[in-house]
Amino acid sequence: MWRRIFILGTVISGAIQTSGADSATNAPPATAQRSTPIQDKIITYVIDHSGAIIGAVVIVVIGFVVARWVGMFAIRWLERKEMEPPVRMLIARLTRLVVVGLAVVMALGTVGANIAALVAGIGVAGVGVGLAMQGVLSNIVAGLTIIFTKPFRVGEYIELLGVQGQVDTIELFSTSLKHPDRSRVVIPNRKIVGEILHNYGTVRQLDLMVGVAYDTDLHEVVRIVRELLEGNSRVLKDPVAVVGVTTLADSSINISIRPWVKVPDYGPAIAELYPAIVEKFRVANIEMPFPQREVRMLGN
Repeated sequence: MWRRIFILGTVISGAIQTSGADSATNAPPATAQRSTPIQDKIITYVIDHSGAIIGAVVIVVIGFVVARWVGMFAIRWLERKEMEPPVRMLIARLTRLVVVGLAVVMALGTVGANIAALVAGIGVAGVGVGLAMQGVLSNIVAGLTIIFTKPFRVGEYIELLGVQGQVDTIELFSTSLKHPDRSRVVIPNRKIVGEILHNYGTVRQLDLMVGVAYDTDLHEVVRIVRELLEGNSRVLKDPVAVVGVTTLADSSINISIRPWVKVPDYGPAIAELYPAIVEKFRVANIEMPFPQREVRMLGN
């Protein structure tokens, strides 16, 4: 394919150069104009190499079109593989960059540029740019580490650096989290690698607590709570919810209720379960006592 593109650019270049030479021969003498030596060299180069320049532009345009087509084909092919979305995106982007890079090199060769000297100059410039952009490069390296080591995946709920949220996107430079309040948290990748990470996965465990009086039948309380959890569509049946006494407080026996729900159901499940527990306890005449203090006043 590239050989055909190169031949096409060469043919266009030769045709335009011939046309430019004929036009220059038949053109009337131009009026004298003031111009600097640099402008004269640029004008002369454009006239002498107009065909090569147009051919190079054609090669670059075709290269961008082919790069886009190859990238779309790569994404469709990678979607049939068991691969994380960030990895597919990375491979597709690298493929596009390689195709565009080849097109640019071929275009520079068409206009007569010294490819070897250009590559050497890019290498020297790359060292300077790398030293000046250490933070950016560290984000890229950290992003590649996250993509290939997979400490978390898109859709999982994580907590680190004092923030938490559901992983929305994993890019080369940063990772975006969806916060429960629907805001977005963007974390540079270099801040993630090497830090303590709490990965909840795709499910979370609620931590509910309710207090009952000391003379309450605890077996009845646990039975009622479990029936309520089984009837709630947001509560997962596996893993099984944990229900039991957690604290013997001053005025009540505290019952811990810890069911499992999917990440999107975490907030709504809490809002549904607490009112349902209160209503069930009222129907069953289970007392939920207020904090009580006994104060004795002693006379003189």
